[in-house]
Amino acid sequence: MHEEDCIALLVRAGCSEDVIAHCRVVRDLALTYTSDPMIIDRDLVEAGALLHDIGRGVTHDLRHAEVGAELCRSFGLDEAIAAIVERHIGAGLTADECSLLGLTPRDRMPRTPEEKIVAHADNLVKGTRIITIEERLARSIALPRRQRERMYRLALEVEAFR
Repeated sequence: MHEEDCIALLVRAGCSEDVIAHCRVVRDLALTYTSDPMIIDRDLVEAGALLHDIGRGVTHDLRHAEVGAELCRSFGLDEAIAAIVERHIGAGLTADECSLLGLTPRDRMPRTPEEKIVAHADNLVKGTRIITIEERLARSIALPRRQRERMYRLALEVEAFR
């Protein structure tokens, strides 16, 4: 998918200019982790990063990832893009965590390198400003320790792609 197509879908889904600007910064950062084409699908990372917050056109709560994945599927997008959208929250959510949060109890852990890259890049972008993993963890102090540790482990794993 080309950038223009992704932006058109964000607009169609009702995303604000602020959400679109955030998605562009996440995309730019995510692409810095795609240097090895034998391991990482750069085009998939770009589309997934641009569309990761498409559900914010409907809701700004945690459900935006679930809603966004369903929007992607309804638009006929590749399941790999929908999976990136669905699994980008923090460093992923287990089915049990989803259930406790009032989401559909479904495993939403990033599995592929592309899913991990987009989740990590999103963790490092606050609005349109790139932050450190330490700042993200400090801002996430209300999360359970297990989820903060998972976010840190994801950062270590994805930083190795640079």
